[in-house]
Amino acid sequence: MREVDVMGVRVEMPSNQPIVLLREVSGDRYLPIWIGAVEATAIAFAQQGVIPPRPLTHDLLKDVLAATGTELAEVRITEVKDGVFFAILVLGSGTEVSARPSDSIALALRTGSRIVCSEEVLDEAGLAVPAEQEDEVEKFREFLDQVTPEDFDAH
Repeated sequence: MREVDVMGVRVEMPSNQPIVLLREVSGDRYLPIWIGAVEATAIAFAQQGVIPPRPLTHDLLKDVLAATGTELAEVRITEVKDGVFFAILVLGSGTEVSARPSDSIALALRTGSRIVCSEEVLDEAGLAVPAEQEDEVEKFREFLDQVTPEDFDAH
Protein backbone atom coordinates (compact mmCIF):
# COMPACT_ATOMS: atom_id res chain seq x y z
CA MET A 1 0.00 0.00 0.00
CA ARG A 2 1.18 3.50 -0.87
CA GLU A 3 0.04 6.61 1.01
CA VAL A 4 -1.76 9.23 -1.09
CA ASP A 5 -2.73 12.86 -0.55
CA VAL A 6 -5.97 14.43 -1.74
CA MET A 7 -5.07 17.13 -4.23
CA GLY A 8 -8.67 18.24 -4.60
CA VAL A 9 -11.77 17.96 -6.75
CA ARG A 10 -12.67 19.47 -10.08
CA VAL A 11 -15.18 19.07 -12.87
CA GLU A 12 -13.81 17.27 -15.93
CA MET A 13 -14.90 18.79 -19.22
CA PRO A 14 -16.67 18.16 -21.55
CA SER A 15 -18.40 15.40 -19.55
CA ASN A 16 -19.11 17.76 -16.63
CA GLN A 17 -18.20 14.87 -14.31
CA PRO A 18 -16.48 15.61 -10.97
CA ILE A 19 -13.19 13.88 -10.19
CA VAL A 20 -11.06 13.66 -7.08
CA LEU A 21 -7.33 13.71 -7.72
CA LEU A 22 -5.02 11.79 -5.40
CA ARG A 23 -1.22 12.00 -5.44
CA GLU A 24 1.24 9.37 -4.32
CA VAL A 25 3.14 10.80 -1.33
CA SER A 26 6.48 9.17 -2.13
CA GLY A 27 6.25 8.92 -5.90
CA ASP A 28 5.22 10.70 -9.06
CA ARG A 29 1.86 9.07 -9.77
CA TYR A 30 -1.54 10.71 -9.63
CA LEU A 31 -4.83 8.85 -9.37
CA PRO A 32 -7.99 10.46 -10.79
CA ILE A 33 -11.26 8.92 -9.60
CA TRP A 34 -14.57 9.97 -11.12
CA ILE A 35 -17.10 10.65 -8.36
CA GLY A 36 -20.60 12.04 -7.86
CA ALA A 37 -21.43 15.70 -7.35
CA VAL A 38 -22.56 15.16 -3.73
CA GLU A 39 -19.28 13.45 -2.83
CA ALA A 40 -17.29 16.15 -4.65
CA THR A 41 -19.05 18.77 -2.55
CA ALA A 42 -18.39 16.77 0.64
CA ILE A 43 -14.68 16.51 -0.18
CA ALA A 44 -14.45 20.21 -1.10
CA PHE A 45 -16.24 21.20 2.14
CA ALA A 46 -13.78 19.15 4.18
CA GLN A 47 -10.75 20.58 2.40
CA GLN A 48 -12.00 24.13 2.83
CA GLY A 49 -13.02 23.66 6.45
CA VAL A 50 -16.67 24.44 5.74
CA ILE A 51 -18.90 23.41 8.64
CA PRO A 52 -22.53 23.10 7.58
CA PRO A 53 -25.25 24.26 9.98
CA ARG A 54 -26.49 20.65 10.25
CA PRO A 55 -24.29 17.56 9.82
CA LEU A 56 -24.12 16.12 6.33
CA THR A 57 -23.88 12.35 5.92
CA HIS A 58 -20.07 12.23 6.22
CA ASP A 59 -20.18 14.53 9.26
CA LEU A 60 -22.82 12.27 10.80
CA LEU A 61 -20.66 9.18 10.28
CA LYS A 62 -17.70 10.97 11.84
CA ASP A 63 -19.88 11.90 14.83
CA VAL A 64 -21.14 8.29 15.16
CA LEU A 65 -17.55 7.01 15.16
CA ALA A 66 -16.59 9.57 17.81
CA ALA A 67 -19.67 8.87 19.96
CA THR A 68 -18.92 5.14 19.98
CA GLY A 69 -15.21 5.65 20.67
CA THR A 70 -14.29 4.14 17.30
CA GLU A 71 -11.26 5.39 15.40
CA LEU A 72 -10.97 5.35 11.62
CA ALA A 73 -7.43 3.98 11.40
CA GLU A 74 -7.09 4.36 7.63
CA VAL A 75 -8.82 4.24 4.29
CA ARG A 76 -7.58 1.73 1.73
CA ILE A 77 -8.31 2.04 -1.99
CA THR A 78 -7.97 -1.62 -2.82
CA GLU A 79 -8.98 -2.35 -6.39
CA VAL A 80 -10.46 -1.17 -9.64
CA LYS A 81 -12.72 -3.42 -11.74
CA ASP A 82 -14.11 -2.26 -15.08
CA GLY A 83 -13.38 1.36 -14.13
CA VAL A 84 -15.09 1.08 -10.73
CA PHE A 85 -12.92 1.73 -7.68
CA PHE A 86 -13.34 -0.06 -4.34
CA ALA A 87 -12.23 0.98 -0.87
CA ILE A 88 -12.18 -0.31 2.69
CA LEU A 89 -12.58 1.64 5.92
CA VAL A 90 -10.23 0.15 8.51
CA LEU A 91 -11.45 0.83 12.04
CA GLY A 92 -9.18 0.99 15.07
CA SER A 93 -10.43 -2.44 16.18
CA GLY A 94 -9.23 -3.96 12.90
CA THR A 95 -12.76 -4.28 11.54
CA GLU A 96 -12.94 -3.60 7.82
CA VAL A 97 -15.98 -2.08 6.10
CA SER A 98 -16.42 -1.97 2.33
CA ALA A 99 -17.09 1.55 1.03
CA ARG A 100 -16.87 3.74 -2.05
CA PRO A 101 -13.59 5.64 -2.34
CA SER A 102 -15.40 8.99 -2.60
CA ASP A 103 -17.24 8.46 0.69
CA SER A 104 -14.09 7.05 2.28
CA ILE A 105 -12.03 10.07 1.23
CA ALA A 106 -14.68 12.50 2.51
CA LEU A 107 -14.67 10.71 5.87
CA ALA A 108 -10.86 10.46 6.05
CA LEU A 109 -10.54 14.21 5.50
CA ARG A 110 -12.97 14.84 8.37
CA THR A 111 -11.18 12.48 10.76
CA GLY A 112 -7.60 13.19 9.71
CA SER A 113 -7.14 9.55 8.79
CA ARG A 114 -4.48 8.25 6.45
CA ILE A 115 -5.44 7.25 2.90
CA VAL A 116 -3.52 4.48 1.17
CA CYS A 117 -3.83 2.90 -2.25
CA SER A 118 -2.78 -0.53 -3.44
CA GLU A 119 0.21 -0.70 -5.74
CA GLU A 120 -1.96 -2.61 -8.25
CA VAL A 121 -4.50 0.23 -8.45
CA LEU A 122 -1.75 2.80 -8.93
CA ASP A 123 -0.15 0.61 -11.60
CA GLU A 124 -3.45 0.16 -13.44
CA ALA A 125 -5.14 3.55 -13.08
CA GLY A 126 -2.40 5.92 -11.89
CA LEU A 127 -0.82 8.51 -14.14
CA ALA A 128 2.87 9.34 -13.86
CA VAL A 129 3.50 13.06 -14.21
CA PRO A 130 7.03 13.84 -15.39
CA ALA A 131 8.81 16.76 -13.73
CA GLU A 132 8.40 18.92 -16.85
CA GLN A 133 4.62 18.68 -16.48
CA GLU A 134 4.63 19.91 -12.88
CA ASP A 135 3.61 23.37 -14.18
CA GLU A 136 0.28 21.85 -15.23
CA VAL A 137 -0.11 20.32 -11.80
CA GLU A 138 0.61 23.71 -10.24
CA LYS A 139 -2.12 25.26 -12.42
CA PHE A 140 -4.49 22.56 -11.17
CA ARG A 141 -3.55 23.41 -7.57
CA GLU A 142 -4.30 27.08 -8.26
CA PHE A 143 -7.68 26.07 -9.67
CA LEU A 144 -8.39 24.05 -6.53
CA ASP A 145 -7.60 27.06 -4.36
CA GLN A 146 -10.31 29.03 -6.18
CA VAL A 147 -13.06 26.41 -6.61
CA THR A 148 -16.04 26.51 -4.25
CA PRO A 149 -18.42 23.70 -3.24
CA GLU A 150 -21.21 25.52 -5.07
CA ASP A 151 -19.35 24.79 -8.34
CA PHE A 152 -20.48 21.18 -7.91
CA ASP A 153 -24.20 21.81 -7.40
CA ALA A 154 -26.30 19.74 -9.76
CA HIS A 155 -28.14 21.85 -12.30
